[in-house]
Amino acid sequence: MGITKRWYKSKTIWASIVTVGAAVAGFFGYGINVNTQGVIVNNITAAITAIGGILSIIGRIVADKRIG
Repeated sequence: MGITKRWYKSKTIWASIVTVGAAVAGFFGYGINVNTQGVIVNNITAAITAIGGILSIIGRIVADKRIG
């Protein structure tokens, strides 16, 4: 496992967060099934990817040095 990635790009981390959230929701009487949890994780990782792309574009627009 020599290749690393940022924690927020890990589906395992997001799945764990969603699982904990589902458990807490269940404690308060709300149910989130496993399929819905998977959809939530996929949507979170897609949103993070999109936000990263937007921030990259904004960073290039506001940069004060040219690409050589």
